[in-house]
Amino acid sequence: MGRAFEYRKAAKMKRWGHMARTFTKIGKQIAVAVKTGGPEPENNPTLRAIIATAKRENMPKDNIERAIKNAMGKDQSEYKTMTYEGYGPHGVAIFVDTLTDNPTRTVGDVRSVFNKFSGNLGTMGSLAYLFDHKCVFSFKKTEGLDMDEMILDLIDYGVEDEYDEDEEEGSITIYGDPKCFGQIQKHLEENGFEVVGAEFTYIPNDLKEVTSEERESIDKMVERLEDFDDVQTVYTNMKPSEN
Repeated sequence: MGRAFEYRKAAKMKRWGHMARTFTKIGKQIAVAVKTGGPEPENNPTLRAIIATAKRENMPKDNIERAIKNAMGKDQSEYKTMTYEGYGPHGVAIFVDTLTDNPTRTVGDVRSVFNKFSGNLGTMGSLAYLFDHKCVFSFKKTEGLDMDEMILDLIDYGVEDEYDEDEEEGSITIYGDPKCFGQIQKHLEENGFEVVGAEFTYIPNDLKEVTSEERESIDKMVERLEDFDDVQTVYTNMKPSEN
């Protein structure tokens, strides 16, 4: 497995640890997608991708349909994507991705956690050089699939030549330019691949070694940040545990 896959796998085990919280976060993503592209998945590629992710995370069909219906209501909040970045304990870089209807509240919540853990919240973009922004697609592997040939085909759609295979899940994960999200999704769907997950992510390009004690304090900080409903994902450049 590649570095990106191992990092994402380790991060996801923490990120999706609480089912109710996970559904709340996905519900916000659905709300934004519906507001932007409409409630019909067949006409809204972004919504289709989020629904695929929701199903992978075992979000009940009723919950998905309710989130779509609620997003169509006139009194629904308008969510904005806001990112916050800085350094946590032991010099570990932390990138916080949020969807919020109240940026003032959200930045206050995020700053309080950085302060509590003796961190330093920086300005937007200050740590961008430490992370690579990518779009990620996972799809079911089909019989007789030649990935070398497929990657050569997908390079024209902004996909990187690195890919990962999860034999346990029977899926392939590819990485690409975030600007090419729509055309990658369209190509996969038009060629009959079952997309089981699609997202935007930040992958550290330089992982930082930490001790077990340092890892514990950083994990506590990340968990505290993830307790906020506004927080979608927390990324760090901490090297994943080998355990």
